Amino acid sequence: MLPLYMCSAIPSSKLSTQQIGKLGELLVQYRLLSIGVESAQLTTDSGIDLVAYSHSRKEAITIQVKTNLKPKPGGGKGKPALDWWLPDNSPAELFALVDISENRIWVFTRDEMKAKAQQQPEGRLHFYIHTDPNVKRRKDSLATTLQEFEEFLLENRTCTLF
Repeated sequence: MLPLYMCSAIPSSKLSTQQIGKLGELLVQYRLLSIGVESAQLTTDSGIDLVAYSHSRKEAITIQVKTNLKPKPGGGKGKPALDWWLPDNSPAELFALVDISENRIWVFTRDEMKAKAQQQPEGRLHFYIHTDPNVKRRKDSLATTLQEFEEFLLENRTCTLF
């Protein structure tokens, strides 16, 4: 029998959607706690995954977390991209978009999310980020690359949001 430290982890292909979502929530909680922001998970699925307490604002902030395990081909065959679907009517104040493969978290307010979502079919917002820095986009299209969303990384937003 192998010692515990020699056992391999469960392959990512075996993770369920719920497990991937939980990974994202836990990563957001961990990163918030590392900067002194306490948060708690909600037990019911109401469109809010976490409630964080901001000591500087002296108020609770609701967060919806959406998670990608890793980038996948855009449109099924294109360049690698991360993408998230969000309900347009979410009650959350903040949206945390998580990339588990790189431990990245982007945080948007509701207004920012609506302004930055590249597709907005009725009742939903589709948000995507290309991970290939050489992706070309049309001049009239919204931002889609990692560099264009750097300002929304959690580490760049903590002072203004929390």
